[in-house]
Amino acid sequence: MSQLKITFLGTSGSMPTPQRGSSSVVMRRGRKLIMFDCGEGTQRQMTRAHIGFQRPMKILISHMHGDHVLGLPGMLQSMSLLGREKPLHIYGPVGLVDYVKAFSESLGGPGFPVILYEIQEQGIIYDSDFYHILAIKAIHRSTAWSYVFIEKPRPGRFYPDKARALGVPEGKLWGRLQRGESVTYNDDTVHSDQVTGPIRPGRKIVYSGDTAPNPELVKVSRNADLLIHEATFMEELDDRAAEDGHTTAAQAAKLAREADVDKLVLTHISSRYPDPEMVRNEAQEYFDNVIIAEDLMEIDVSLK
Repeated sequence: MSQLKITFLGTSGSMPTPQRGSSSVVMRRGRKLIMFDCGEGTQRQMTRAHIGFQRPMKILISHMHGDHVLGLPGMLQSMSLLGREKPLHIYGPVGLVDYVKAFSESLGGPGFPVILYEIQEQGIIYDSDFYHILAIKAIHRSTAWSYVFIEKPRPGRFYPDKARALGVPEGKLWGRLQRGESVTYNDDTVHSDQVTGPIRPGRKIVYSGDTAPNPELVKVSRNADLLIHEATFMEELDDRAAEDGHTTAAQAAKLAREADVDKLVLTHISSRYPDPEMVRNEAQEYFDNVIIAEDLMEIDVSLK
C-alpha cells in the first residue's frame, strides 16, 4: 500500500498573512497528487515543499471564493512552461468551467489537457481499484463542497505457514492469495481467507473546506484517520461564524469527537488570532488530539 503524506501549503483564512498562505493542502499517495483547494501562492509553496509539477494530479476545489482558487491560473501557466503533458483533472462547484475558460482565454490556454468536472450532486465523484473520493455538500454562503478520500479495504495479513500447510507453493500463487483471490493447485482450491487474517480498512482523509458545522460531515468522517477542518473563528464570535458559514475551533472539535476521528487538524486560521495556541486550547476542551496547521507542515498517515 502506498505511502500517504499530507502537506499543508496554505493555512490562512480569507487572505494571506506574513506567516500563512491562502488555502491549499496536497496529499501524496505514491507518486500521485490530490490537492484540496489552490489559493494564491500555491505553486510557490509546492516548490518550497519540493513537490513536482509533472506528477499525475487531481485538484479538488471546495468553492469559488478567491482565497481557494486564485492559485489556479499561475499553476497552470507554470505547468505549461515546464512542458507538462499529463492531463490535469480539476473538480469543483458550478462556475469552475467558466472561471478556467476565462483566465485561459486571457492568459493563453495550457499546453496540456485540463479536464474539468462541475459537481452537481453529493456522492462519489471518483472511483478506482484503490480508493474513491466523495463530495459532501458544505454549508457556506456560496455553493461549496467538502471532500472525503477513502481507500479500499486491504486483504488481511498473509500467513505463509498456512499456505504451505494447504499445499500452495511459494511464488505467484501466494501473491494472488495476498490480493484476496482464490487459487487452484493440484485440483485443490484455496481461498484467500484460509491463509489471511481479517480484512484491514484503508485510510480515510476528510477535508471540510469552508463550512458551518455539518451533520452530514460527521457521518462520513466516522473513524477517519485525519479530519482537516476549518476553524475561522473562536467561540466568542460564534454568531459571526454562523452568519458567514464558518466553524469555530470548539465546534470543529465537537464534530471530531462525535465522529470519533483519530486526529483533527485545524486550518483556515484567521489573522485575528496571531497566537495559534489560543485556537488549539479552545479545541482541546472538547477533543484531545488537535493540531493547528502551519504552512509546509507535513503529516504521514500510517496504515492501521
